[in-house]
Amino acid sequence: MKKVLLILNGGHSEIPLIRAGKKLGFHVVTTGNLPELIGHSYADQYCRADFSDKEAILKLAKDLNIAAICSCANDFGIITAAYVAEKLNLPGHDSFETTCALHHKDTFRQITAKFNIHAPLAKSFSSVDDALNDADSFAYPVIVKPTDLTGGKGVSRADNSYEISTALKKAFNMSRCGVVVVEPFLSGTLHSFSTFLVNQKIVAHFSDNEYTYKNPYLISSSAGPAKDIDKYAEILIADMEKLAHELKLVDGVFHAQYILSGGMPYIIEITRRCSGDFYSVPVEYARDIPWAEMIVRAECSLPLEEDFFRMHEPQRFGGRHCIMGRRNGTVKDVVIADELRENVYDAFTWWKPGHIISDFMKDKLGVLFLKFSDEREMLDKINRITDLVKVIYSDKEV
Repeated sequence: MKKVLLILNGGHSEIPLIRAGKKLGFHVVTTGNLPELIGHSYADQYCRADFSDKEAILKLAKDLNIAAICSCANDFGIITAAYVAEKLNLPGHDSFETTCALHHKDTFRQITAKFNIHAPLAKSFSSVDDALNDADSFAYPVIVKPTDLTGGKGVSRADNSYEISTALKKAFNMSRCGVVVVEPFLSGTLHSFSTFLVNQKIVAHFSDNEYTYKNPYLISSSAGPAKDIDKYAEILIADMEKLAHELKLVDGVFHAQYILSGGMPYIIEITRRCSGDFYSVPVEYARDIPWAEMIVRAECSLPLEEDFFRMHEPQRFGGRHCIMGRRNGTVKDVVIADELRENVYDAFTWWKPGHIISDFMKDKLGVLFLKFSDEREMLDKINRITDLVKVIYSDKEV
């Protein structure tokens, strides 16, 4: 019988991991509490359970007699995966303590301060009152974030002491653990630097520029190589390898989001899981390396072949765009401008005529995968992407 690999969700973001797991010969089981997600149909089996519930997933893992566990594109998933792996003595994951420390913003900021990593300094609070008592000391503008959420959930900017109360209440209302961080707002451009660790050294990396649409804290498009990455890769690699060494991180993906501000890259987030919205696809196009398979191999503690890390140099110009609407409503069509069609080399969509967008700030209709001839074309078209890809509504604008 095939060994069982448990993947902790079945959304579109997990499809590359599911495919990789099956390619590697596993019986792939997906979980999560949303059986309607499209990724489950790619797995061999679906078992309903909340992937953020560590004890429920531990029980499921025991019942399935799993050989390996793989996170989903969500921080709760990597935390649960580390917990279950530790309880069942499965390799391929950092300790539960280290995983929590990296993926909770308050403890991550403590780590970056301790090891002199280029990152914003932040204060953490466990109540609105505690934060308000310290509000006069903040250097406005600031960003207020729940410590345990991703995807821009509960994030707000506050420009003065009058706005801080609303921002804090929003963050505390969203946080599951009841902790928020307040940090300086950095003016600059947003980027990612996705790397792969072997023996705490970065053996492969990919960089891109990141863009938002209506929601300023949710990435909707990305394209790379990142702006001036040749100037900043050495700084990012040094910081990330320092973290890997000090925290004794296991082999696998090590993804950073950073803001380029005042000529310096400041790391604002770190994850040890696959990134969402088919992130592995543009990595594989740009670098000629099997990113999704590498992630699954590492989390399953399978051999990592040296050929995986022979990157295409320089990085090809490419990216992805998540199709999103400008408002709520009923979708009639998605129109791609003629000038962009030559750049779309693949796509994965799940909308149909009549699809209802109920929350345009986060709902996505599909992902387009893009290639460009050079940096000039990339920057020109990615900066106009929401004009080049239009959601057409069948209902009237309210």
